[in-house]
Amino acid sequence: MDHPTQTLADYAANLRFEDIPQAVIRRASLLALDVTGSVLRGSRDAAFARSLQPALSDLGWSGQGRRGQGQAAVPGLSGRHALPVAALLSGTFGHALAFDDFHSTAMIHPSAPVVAAAFSVGQVTGAGGRDVLAAIVAGFEVGCRIGLALDPAAQAEGGIDTTPVAGLLGATAAAGRLYGLNGDSIAAALALAGSQAPVLRANPAASNALRSWQVGQAAMNGVIAATLARNGFAGAHDPVGEQADLLAGYPAGAKRDAATAGLGEGFETLAIGIRPYPSNRYTHAALDGLAAIREDYGLQADDFQAVSIGLHQNGVRQTGRPFGGAGGACSVAKAQSSMQATAAIMVLKGTLDWDDYACLSTAEIAAISARIEVRRDVRMEGLGHPFGAHLRIMTPQGEITRRVPAPSGEGALFPPEQTILAKFFTLATPVLGASAGAMADLVLGLERIDSFKEAFR
Repeated sequence: MDHPTQTLADYAANLRFEDIPQAVIRRASLLALDVTGSVLRGSRDAAFARSLQPALSDLGWSGQGRRGQGQAAVPGLSGRHALPVAALLSGTFGHALAFDDFHSTAMIHPSAPVVAAAFSVGQVTGAGGRDVLAAIVAGFEVGCRIGLALDPAAQAEGGIDTTPVAGLLGATAAAGRLYGLNGDSIAAALALAGSQAPVLRANPAASNALRSWQVGQAAMNGVIAATLARNGFAGAHDPVGEQADLLAGYPAGAKRDAATAGLGEGFETLAIGIRPYPSNRYTHAALDGLAAIREDYGLQADDFQAVSIGLHQNGVRQTGRPFGGAGGACSVAKAQSSMQATAAIMVLKGTLDWDDYACLSTAEIAAISARIEVRRDVRMEGLGHPFGAHLRIMTPQGEITRRVPAPSGEGALFPPEQTILAKFFTLATPVLGASAGAMADLVLGLERIDSFKEAFR
């Protein structure tokens, strides 16, 4: 593997809609619909939304593009925006609810940056829907493979978030594909993007605004890198190669062969799953287990006398902080990364959707959370992925134990389309009202669109 960047770039440049299996096309459409729901609701409900757009206006980044050109709309927002700003807003709001998709092995959230870039550039170029879908798949394949090459589990142990890195290169590939760049030009774009990749420790206490901003930046910077390359601006030759700084710059090293292993033989797109709950992925297996136990045994909240949740050490690091009180989770954004808070809602209601966080400040949630402990369970370590959970629950009838090896929504166990549609309408209807159905039809019918230019008018 002498030039992995060029290999990935050639793949993205040459990928044709006709060469992509229908199952992959449908998966990409459903993933695009899923993240569009998050963009819509995130643009309204994210706590930072009220400050982000005025800040962009102060910077002169809102409204019309230069000479009225290069404009794109963002689902849920009025007006049109300069191209990189549209990608920034879409990517930021797509991650804002912590409800966007996930590739468990690469440990990235690919759709927020990749779909944001593809939808924004697709509007500007007037690409057909089939090209938009092919670009999304190209972005997924490049982004997920970069995530795999980063050795994400090792990066997570060092506190590194791989989504802003891998998502950046995926967004770049998608944008380059829609510009019609050849392999050399996409390789140049990837090199430019690689020079912007962040190395920021993922502090569990970091705000949701910061994490979402990084994903939006990945979309925006990917679009900028592809646009620069389109105009002849070049970067280093091979940022993923042996002498490159991109992968070597991460403390746990990298597995470069993973960037191109099996490329063209299978699709990592099919390994991307849907998040069933708007919370940190490390909480999901435990939430699945609690919901199942509640149903199987006919339990109510008071029956959960004590709950012990065993997680991978990375899960404890990210979600094990106590709920409530000084230093605890007292906002929705913080509760989303609290195993105690999310488990308490599941115990109380038997569900955890975005609107269920309305009960967060109640005395019932505080009382239930006090009965929940989060601990490291070494049985969850050294496996194919770190997202399982082990539950011990004390009830009036005795102790119940359950091991949940993997959370629901994984790519290999992809939810039925009706489940994804139900999730979309739950998020989109409060924003779009009766027009939510038209938005779903638009995204799921991308391959029938002749020009994406007016897609979101």
